[in-house]
Amino acid sequence: MARTDRKEVKLSIIVPCYKVERYLKRCLDALLAQTLQEIEIVCINDGSPDHCLEILRDYEKKDARIRVIDKENEGVWKARMDGIRHSLGEYIGFADPDDYVLPDYALKLYRAARSHGADIACCGFDRVDESGTKRYSREMTRFAYECFDFRNDPGLLLEVNVALWNKIFCRKLLTSMGTINEIPGALDDVMFSQLLYLHAKRFAFVKDSLVRYTIRQDSIVSSVRKELIPGIRKAMLAVRKIYEREDQALLPYLDTAAFLNLGISLTHRLQGESRKDLQRIVGKNIAFLNRFFPFWKNSPYLKLSYVLTHKGANLKLYLVHKICKLRLLGDFLRMYGKLTAGLGIDLKW
Repeated sequence: MARTDRKEVKLSIIVPCYKVERYLKRCLDALLAQTLQEIEIVCINDGSPDHCLEILRDYEKKDARIRVIDKENEGVWKARMDGIRHSLGEYIGFADPDDYVLPDYALKLYRAARSHGADIACCGFDRVDESGTKRYSREMTRFAYECFDFRNDPGLLLEVNVALWNKIFCRKLLTSMGTINEIPGALDDVMFSQLLYLHAKRFAFVKDSLVRYTIRQDSIVSSVRKELIPGIRKAMLAVRKIYEREDQALLPYLDTAAFLNLGISLTHRLQGESRKDLQRIVGKNIAFLNRFFPFWKNSPYLKLSYVLTHKGANLKLYLVHKICKLRLLGDFLRMYGKLTAGLGIDLKW
């Protein structure tokens, strides 16, 4: 197949690769089967010690839509940034190699972004087992709007997952985004997304589940080691400093997002901790939020009046906010984790 001309690339899909040889072919085959032909697949071999580079070079020879960039290992954040610099597309998306997408993933997201003049287009997804035969959950398919303006109602974004792999972004948004030096060892998608949202305006949604997010064996609830928490806090604080400098009007949104991601999601992923340790970590996280993200406590987006009058507001977050104020967050999340694991489902925050 002839290489797509630069002017014809509607969507670039960046695939950072590190120790994923087991899943890589499935991911690439799904991307090459897209009904939108004017795409390129920019694969970043991030110094992977397995056979990823060999697989990528083989695919590169077979299909000109695939471009391979081989580099030393620097982590997924820098791999994505390298992919952005080398991409040609009008829009840019990201795929994790252990996941895969349906054939109309690119076409539906691109059409949604273009038809609504959106900076970001988002689709639904399924969490599935490695074989793809068991579904743990289906998410982001019941969002209240086809599109909305983030600047008019930032609180609606609290209902949107922060992952990059079910979204595409206009090129300018990515090439102009700020960056941080404090790249965390986990929850890096949270920081990356918040930096993108700072300059985003219009969001579009495709209410179809187009991505299959793979839950690896023995990992119904993915975990975060408590040793990574200081780095996560430091990174989120660096993001807030950028918001303080560039758009203070968005601080109530960011502080509420910090509560969602640091106060709840991070704690939820510490399920391996003992009850005593978990309660202590919850206390430290809340103290951190109180000091550096003060708007979370009385957030305008976590008031009952907002939840009742704004279609698409995050009711679950409102309820957990109340539980947190009763100092029951640790016990609640432990119970929630046991319930979802027992039911064989995987629902994140």
